[in-house]
Amino acid sequence: MSTPFHYEVDLVWQSDRKGTISSPVLHNTIEVATPPEFPKGMSGIWSPEHLLVAAVNSCYMTTFLAIAENSKLPFVSLNVKAVGLLEQPEGKYMITTVLLKPELVISDETIAERAMRVLEKTEKACLISNSIKASIKLDAVVKIAHS
Repeated sequence: MSTPFHYEVDLVWQSDRKGTISSPVLHNTIEVATPPEFPKGMSGIWSPEHLLVAAVNSCYMTTFLAIAENSKLPFVSLNVKAVGLLEQPEGKYMITTVLLKPELVISDETIAERAMRVLEKTEKACLISNSIKASIKLDAVVKIAHS
């Protein structure tokens, strides 16, 4: 990729520890706040920590879709759970690990090994995972759909 791309996100502080993020190229806004684990944090609102884990998770999905298409891998469904671990190594808060738990359903058991390879290749190719310090761990499952 020789041409750089830019992704603009704007934030407007609302009150307390809460704001709204938006982008001039998107229709929806997202309310964001300090998570409830921190002083004056707010429950029920997306936090920067949730958004970071969501970025890894959604990048995994979009990367998988591209690789599966290029590999001509047929599949029935993909669901991915992601869990970010917030720790304080050396006294600084950071998401140290994101565990991705993709569950891929296929209809042909003869391609199960190939499907697992595509899931593993996806984890290595995700640009968001490759852009952050946190360790990305994969705990993938391939299931066979029964008619």
